[in-house]
Amino acid sequence: MQNWTQILDYALQHMLLSVFPIILGTLIAVPLARVANQRRLTRSSMYVVSSVLYAIPSLPLLIFLPALLGTKILNPVNIEVALTIYAIAIMLTSASHALLSIDPSVMHAADAMGFGAWGKFFQVELPLSGSQLLAGIRVVSVSTISLITVGSLIGVNSLGFFFIEGYQRDFPLEIWVGIAATALIALLFDQILAFCGRALMPWNHHRETARDGVAA
Repeated sequence: MQNWTQILDYALQHMLLSVFPIILGTLIAVPLARVANQRRLTRSSMYVVSSVLYAIPSLPLLIFLPALLGTKILNPVNIEVALTIYAIAIMLTSASHALLSIDPSVMHAADAMGFGAWGKFFQVELPLSGSQLLAGIRVVSVSTISLITVGSLIGVNSLGFFFIEGYQRDFPLEIWVGIAATALIALLFDQILAFCGRALMPWNHHRETARDGVAA
């Protein structure tokens, strides 16, 4: 019973650490991608920046951030900031491609109807690119949940504890428990995002259902 309590405790902390970077990374990346898409040069530069950000090794970043932020190395804020950086790096490219996938004729029609830049963004671009944006968010979710385990190397409580503990004790079962629990959380978050997508964008669900019916 004590072992299950410990697993559930670390799993809960793992999930709580995951939520903030996924949400904040998306909220920052999507508008940035929209702005960068306005010019080819800024769009190309954005792709380079996102690639560089994601290429930063996670452990050195976690060690460097306390000095930059003025926090203690065990402060969970460090891993939240690091994961938000990685989330932005992934989502920038995904959001850019999603927004560029909209038919230009639709955008011209929105301009003709008098939509302002941000009115068009919220009322036209986001709904039409929603399914692709959601796909990007689901990738960010899986990546974030996986990367959180690295935080255990600097003392942040997460399911990564079982990787370190299992390795130090030469106890493979403990490692497999950590892997399985992390995978289950990733699957849970993915299903939650898929449900939210169906609830917020019912037109996509109806379209897929109709397509499946035609195919059958």
